[in-house]
Parts: sequence; C-alpha cells; structure tokens
Amino acid sequence: MKKPGIFKGLNKNIIVLSVTSFFTDISSEMLYPIIPIFLTSVLGAPMSILGLIEGVAESTASVLKAFSGRFSDLIRKRQPFITLGYFLSAMGKLMLFFAYAWPAVLLARFIDRFGKGVRASPRDAMLADSADIKYRGKAFGFHRAMDTLGACLGPLLAVYLLMVLKGNLRHVFLIAFIPAILSVATLVLFLKEKPLISRSSAPIRFNLKYFSTPFKRFLFISSIFAMGNSSDAFLIMRSKSIGLSVTFVILAYVAYNISYSALSFPFGILSDKINRKWVIIGGYTVFALVYLSFALFATPATIWVLFFVYGFYMAMTDGVSKAFISDMVASDSRATAIGLYYCVTGLLALFASVIAGLLWTYAAPSAPFIYAAILALISAILCVFLL
Repeated sequence: MKKPGIFKGLNKNIIVLSVTSFFTDISSEMLYPIIPIFLTSVLGAPMSILGLIEGVAESTASVLKAFSGRFSDLIRKRQPFITLGYFLSAMGKLMLFFAYAWPAVLLARFIDRFGKGVRASPRDAMLADSADIKYRGKAFGFHRAMDTLGACLGPLLAVYLLMVLKGNLRHVFLIAFIPAILSVATLVLFLKEKPLISRSSAPIRFNLKYFSTPFKRFLFISSIFAMGNSSDAFLIMRSKSIGLSVTFVILAYVAYNISYSALSFPFGILSDKINRKWVIIGGYTVFALVYLSFALFATPATIWVLFFVYGFYMAMTDGVSKAFISDMVASDSRATAIGLYYCVTGLLALFASVIAGLLWTYAAPSAPFIYAAILALISAILCVFLL
C-alpha cells in the first residue's frame, strides 16, 4: 500500500526507531518528576546528593555519545549499539525498584544514562542513513514527535499511578520498566540494519580538521548556545518560586511536551523545503524570548503559555539540528559527528547549569534566564552570518 504524502519517505526502520523512543520516553518521563522525591523523602538523601547523581549520570551520557558514535562508524554497524543501549537503560530503571540507599540510585542512574550514551549517536546516524536526503528533516521530526509524545504521557501516567497506588513510588518504578522493556522488544523483533557501503580503518580520534567547515561553524555556534542552555529544572524551580504547586508544574511541563511533540514533525518537513539554518535560527529566537519572559514577566497565569511556547524552540532545533549535521558530513563519519555534537553541547550544558545556579543564588532568580537569552540571541545572529 502506498503511504499518504505526509508519511512519504518514512520507511520501516524510521518507524521502528520512533516507536522504540516512544516507549522509552513513557518510561523515562514517568520517573523524571519522582526520582528527586524518592531520593530526598524516602531515602533521606540531601540535595547535594541529588546534584551529584544527576551530574554523574548526564556527564556519562554526554561523553559516551562521542565514543559510541566513533566506534559505530569504525565497524560500520549501528544496531548492536542501539539495542544494547536501550537494554541497559531498561535495566537501570528496574534497579530503582530495588534501591534502598542513595548509592544504589546512583548506580541505577549511571547504567540508565550509560545506555543512553551508547545508543544515541548510532541511532541518529541510522535515522540519517535510512532516510533520503530530501526527507531527512521529516525523518528526524517524526522521531522527535514520537519520542515527545511518550514524554507527554509519562508524567500524566505517573500522576495517575501515584493516586491509584497511594504514593507508592517503588511500584511506579516497577511499572515504568514495562514500556522500557517493550522498547527493547520492538528493536529485537523489527529493526533490520542494512549494510553500509564502506568501511573505515582510521584510528579513533576527534580531530576537527577531518570535518567540513560548515560543521565546525555549527558546532561553534551550538557551543555558545549550550553555555546558556541550563537544565529545565531551573524552569521548574522558577515556576514553583512564583506559586505553582508541584502538580501544576508537572502539568505545565506536559504542555511543553505537547507542543514539542505536535510541532516536531511539521518543522522537520519545513526544514526539508528551506535551508535548515532558518528553522534553527527561529528556534534560538523563540528560546531567547521565552527565557526573557521567565525572567521578567513570569506569573502563575503566563507560565502555562511560556512552557507551551518553549516547546516550539525544541521542535525547531532538536531533530532539525541532527538532520543539519547529517547534511554536512559523509556517512562514514556521521555517527562520530553527531556524537561529538552531543558530547560538546552536553558538557557545556552542565557548565550552564552550574553558572545558572550561581547566578540564581548570588545575583537574582531572574539572572540565569537573562544570561541564557543573551547567548541564544548571539547564537541566532552568528547562524545568519556564518552558516
């Protein structure tokens, strides 16, 4: 049967990877809002331990994305990394059910994020490998839409389960394992990797001289943006500080995921029709306006609108950026380039969170948002003149 026009160019592997991400994000976002509560309220860990755990987890993922991408290019295979990565993440989520002290949570989060680091770059490279260049933005947009649809459902399911289970967090961890293992089963049963044409025998290295000038410029611009792109936890804390309850903060976060999910696919299609840089510039501009509004105009009423509009930024940049990178590099180095992008921007985002915390504490709660908005506008201007 011929696919409708809107789905033209989305082959089986693209759909399988998208469904896999859908299941995984249901699981991940079920846990995202309750792990801090579990650590501090059930296990009695201080906030410093929460920061340590998340810092170790996210740093691990950021660094591994570079190495897994390079290894994937070297052996010219994507599927083993993807399947192993999703399996490890599923096991990490299951381990939370058995955690009775914070070091066990640290280990569980480390394994979960280790899995993300192993899978992310090869998965995105396979998405690019599987799509014709004229449909590449659509492929990444569809994948992000499915991923974020899972992120919409996860927190809502967590809120429902907490009501039904009368606040039993461990049972939520156990139930969250079900969609996680379904994602692994989807890969094992339906993902079929096609042989890549050539083989690389180059040593493992991340020397920028081997990449194109447009990629290096985009990585430079992305690095500037990342230095202001702190954790979304600061948006959540800003919302709480102006009077939103925990439940309403979670629901506002769901509003962000709804717009992100709904718009990723159309913005991906748009990036196939015009120069992708203009979509990314639009995303950076939206980010700057939202963060400036969080700094200056945030009220319990406007927070809902700001979170919803924030989803526009993610829809315009997340999948489109990876499609943009895939256009700039040869297939032999595609996973390496995406992994390097993940690694650099991920580590700088950790730096951004440290700076945001210092600005919040020693300047004003609005300061980190103004700082981020300025860097986003600089990045948008650089995109205009350098790309």
